[in-house]
Amino acid sequence: MLVPWCARPFRVSNHDRSSRKGLVASSLQELINKALDALMITAGVITLVLEEDGTVVDTEEFFQSLGDNTQFMILEKGQTWKQGENYITTVKQTKKMGVANITLDLYKLNPKDFIGCLNIKATFYEIYSVSYDIKCMGAKTVLRRVLRLLSHLAQITGQFLLCSGSYVLQLTGECEEDGMYTN
Repeated sequence: MLVPWCARPFRVSNHDRSSRKGLVASSLQELINKALDALMITAGVITLVLEEDGTVVDTEEFFQSLGDNTQFMILEKGQTWKQGENYITTVKQTKKMGVANITLDLYKLNPKDFIGCLNIKATFYEIYSVSYDIKCMGAKTVLRRVLRLLSHLAQITGQFLLCSGSYVLQLTGECEEDGMYTN
């Protein structure tokens, strides 16, 4: 049982690329028939090749594996494929699927911003995406928060010194009473 394929677009040219036609076909034989009619080729023996590298296309399976808008060339008996003058071979890289992709974007919303904003985006298996935006403040706000932090640290240091000083006084007072401390 044959599987009915959908008609797909292709481009076909003659051996010297002087005539090009766009065709729609669902099978290899249909494309060959339409190309012969469109390019007005009456030769009995023809070869269908890929225009980019001259690969012969002679099986239905290979034809079906090619993408839409593939460029073909029809060669009659005795003709050979040649690289075109202005033809640049393009290599399509397959999209690699990695485990994770992390993007860090540093930007400023306002020219007066001291540091700016940081956007962190993580993508896992190209399916799940997590994003977090850290907004930084202007220089005045940053300075105010740093001074507040220093104030709290000074307060904690003062508390520590008071407690440790009173503890030392208590120890020295107990030592004097016991007679352990002598000058």
